[in-house]
Amino acid sequence: MKISFSTAADHLGSSAVREILKVTQGKDIISLAGGLPGEDLFPMQAVRDAYNKALSADTSALQYGLTEGYLPLREQLAARLTGQGISVSASDMILTTGSQQALDLLCRILLNPGDAVLVEAPTYLAALQVLGSYRADIHTVRSDEHGMLPDHLEVQLRIRRPKLLYAVPTFNNPSGATWSRERREQIVDLCRRYGVLILEDNPYGEITFDDSPGAYPPTLAAIDRSGEGESCVIYTGTFSKIVAPGVRTGWIIGPPELIRVITKAKQAADLHSSTIDQRALSELLQTFDLEGHIRLISYEYHSRMKLLSGELAYCNWEGTHFLEPRGGMFLWLTLAEPVNTAQLLPYAVEQGVAFVPGGVFYSEQPRKNTMRLNFTHTPPELMQTAVQRLDKALKIYSQSEEIPQQIQAN
Repeated sequence: MKISFSTAADHLGSSAVREILKVTQGKDIISLAGGLPGEDLFPMQAVRDAYNKALSADTSALQYGLTEGYLPLREQLAARLTGQGISVSASDMILTTGSQQALDLLCRILLNPGDAVLVEAPTYLAALQVLGSYRADIHTVRSDEHGMLPDHLEVQLRIRRPKLLYAVPTFNNPSGATWSRERREQIVDLCRRYGVLILEDNPYGEITFDDSPGAYPPTLAAIDRSGEGESCVIYTGTFSKIVAPGVRTGWIIGPPELIRVITKAKQAADLHSSTIDQRALSELLQTFDLEGHIRLISYEYHSRMKLLSGELAYCNWEGTHFLEPRGGMFLWLTLAEPVNTAQLLPYAVEQGVAFVPGGVFYSEQPRKNTMRLNFTHTPPELMQTAVQRLDKALKIYSQSEEIPQQIQAN
């Protein structure tokens, strides 16, 4: 029987990252592609103990729960976030199945087909997928290493009259960039003045490579809530990067009227997120030194990033540049202009290494000579081999007919 799909289904895109992961599955390929935390750093015993405690407490851990999420966990999260400068209460929050569901639910209740949404260039691929599935009219705000350019943002705000601005201002996925405090304040101020909501997606913000006081600017949500006037920032986060992705627990913070409507949308989607996962996370926060664990993974990820950046610098490819991220999980590499990294990828996979071509992270005018490299999942002892394989792939690609002129790959 021929299946007639909806218009919404026609706008569902596949994830380039997931497709690459399928290609590399079960093969001798070092993947720098996926946004995966280091499995060797998962707090296995602490998580095991937390689930055991949650299951031994009472049978309600396996029962249906509140759509908004397990109240003790929301209260614990509110206390953590307030300590980070975001003044919230449990009633300002709903727990979701990862921060990806947070983005989907928010788009569901806010966007009509054709509504304008502003994003960075480049921006999170899965956000573009979700926005596209709701048929948003996506427009780019020009950005540099300090964040969105305020002058161009104001032009876009005037012309597009957007419903939403989506951003990952701290250790951006894919670029690794971090907005300056000045830019954050300017962007919040502009969106307030034009009455535009900001969705601040912050899955990586606690993975910091500099633990000195004041090393990083406050979140947009903290700036927003410390100012005067109505709040314009909706904030999402997740346990995926600081505990483990498998617990699938994230959150949205916003004004009570927004949380009420999102609650209705979540009831229609899945009633509530996993009760046992939320109970276990609550137990974990009571008994486990999460802050110490975050310092541990930050130290290790910083070390892996330095290994990767050192190997890339040693290659000395002509026309190539990158900035070392100050935290997070990704390094953004720009190659010489003739290179098309989507064409380079099959050569890399053939040599046993994978990455994500940068073009997929743009809503318009993609820079095809870029790539995203993940440094958190690859064991340190394999980092040199990964870059050597990439170097060999680039040399072979440079001699192929797919590139219009010779690349120097020393």
